[in-house]
Amino acid sequence: MEKVPMTLDGHAKMMDEIKHLKTVERPRIIRLIEEARAHGDLSENAEYHAAKDQQGWTEARVSELEDKISRAEIIDISKLSGDTVKFGAKVTLVDEDSEDEASYQIVGEFEADVKKGKISISSPIARAIIGKKKGDSVEVNTPGGGKSYEILKVKWA
Repeated sequence: MEKVPMTLDGHAKMMDEIKHLKTVERPRIIRLIEEARAHGDLSENAEYHAAKDQQGWTEARVSELEDKISRAEIIDISKLSGDTVKFGAKVTLVDEDSEDEASYQIVGEFEADVKKGKISISSPIARAIIGKKKGDSVEVNTPGGGKSYEILKVKWA
């Protein structure tokens, strides 16, 4: 089984979601199913079928999250330092063509959320900057073509 790097924060968020699904959503769905059963004939009972669909989705999500947790290699980024880009680093880049700046934190693939500035360690940008230092230029192959970036800052939580 392949281990997947994950931050402490990402691990905590997954554990919170599992807890919520098990302690809030499961009981809510069970109540919905019980109420729908009380209405009689299940073959034409839309509420019953909707609740069963929710139950299936919830159980699948719990299984998916538990699988991710079981494969997680939790890395405490607060103990990391240095000037080389690696997992957990917060990196500020400048697009050498447009001069646009962007900051990203390199996280595990299950924690990635570009809108929040978190990119997966397996993303093209992260793969290009891993092992580089402030001032280095990198070429990144993106779906829109090649891009050149300069690393402006490497910092840690």
